[in-house]
Amino acid sequence: MAAKTRLYFSEKIQSDLISHLTRNQSHYVKDVMRLKVGERFSVFNGQGEWNAAIQNYEKGNACIKILEKVRNKENEKNIWLAFSLIKKNPLDMMIQKATELGIQKFIPIVSERSIVRNINNERIKKIIVEASEQSNRISIPEILKLKSLKVFLKNFPKDGKLIFCDINSINSELKNSALKQNNKTPICILIGPEGDFSESERQFIIDIDQSFSLSLASNILRAETAAIAAISVVNFYLDS
Repeated sequence: MAAKTRLYFSEKIQSDLISHLTRNQSHYVKDVMRLKVGERFSVFNGQGEWNAAIQNYEKGNACIKILEKVRNKENEKNIWLAFSLIKKNPLDMMIQKATELGIQKFIPIVSERSIVRNINNERIKKIIVEASEQSNRISIPEILKLKSLKVFLKNFPKDGKLIFCDINSINSELKNSALKQNNKTPICILIGPEGDFSESERQFIIDIDQSFSLSLASNILRAETAAIAAISVVNFYLDS
């Protein structure tokens, strides 16, 4: 059986609401998924998920009716990903997979060795929404504005835990301390640029009280591989 069509709906949702999809969403349900009047699909936002049905197509826009609620807001792990900017294709893949793995907040940063130094947040947001729709999650991760590594570290929450991916770590402190938390406490994974952090940056990271190191492999990993691996490891520890 084909997967049910799911769409992110940013407005407030309630049963019996009559509303319209965006032009892009209307094109998707009408011309890609070929949903006919009366056929059902799902709409969701951070408050839950509802069944909906196509009422009609008005000048290319889909008019829909919200039916019953089928899922409530979920209590999710509060995992963030802070990452130095990388090239477009690896970045897109990293954002997509990190969304599927449950990241709640993306924090793009610029470090001394960053090659890429700008990011199109609107394009990244579209990738995040599409990945959320396809992966059956309800929440939509937030993408913050670009900031320097030093500004990020200076303003990192005092109650947060910063998981610094470091090939020299033995991981014991991570298992024993960093991941003993409730779902409200942020756990932020920090991924360096293609050329890694400079020695001064690395020391700055290690020196903050909220920092814990994590070794992912004996090999050197690409930034996007390291991000996906680190999220998987953190999820495993939190579920253990």
